Amino acid sequence: MPRVLTESDVADFRERLCEAAERLFAGKGPEAVTMRQLAAELGVSPMTPYRYFKDKDDILAAVRTMGFDRFAEALETAYATEGDARARGAAVGEAYVTFAFEHPQTYKLMFDMYQPDEDAYPELKRAAQRARATMSDYVKALVESGHLAGDPERIGEMFWASTHGCIVLEMTGKLPPGGARKLIGEVNSAISRGLRPQA
Repeated sequence: MPRVLTESDVADFRERLCEAAERLFAGKGPEAVTMRQLAAELGVSPMTPYRYFKDKDDILAAVRTMGFDRFAEALETAYATEGDARARGAAVGEAYVTFAFEHPQTYKLMFDMYQPDEDAYPELKRAAQRARATMSDYVKALVESGHLAGDPERIGEMFWASTHGCIVLEMTGKLPPGGARKLIGEVNSAISRGLRPQA
């Protein structure tokens, strides 16, 4: 008869399984990883993961949820720094790049092409929306302070797309080490110049 698991036991195993999944998913791609491989990584029976997660997509959603929450926390902390709208915006941008390169496996999984349906995972949807909110909040402050003109949501998407693209280029070896930060600065400056209020 299997022992009764406490909430602490469940939380601990789920966390260890998510850590193992993050390593394997990032290294091989989510589609190439099986539940059996995840179980072997932790030295448990092939059926054990099913006591904690419905399937692989359920694990992937949990890994992404934790990643987006950590990412959002880093961005929120940066946004809360002292200074004007431009300084806070720069802090958010720096926090974004720092998180991506300090946690490359997490970052790759957050934005991997293999994505489960977020509507089926409310916690993942919440965490992703939390991160996205900070990526547009700092732009709202820039628009309100008169540094930029336009729709804050759309401008935030422009900065997000350029930042993400530069990071991926460096992560895949298409830019030299440190090249993403340099290019992000140049691209974002160009975007900002084009979005300044007309005199």
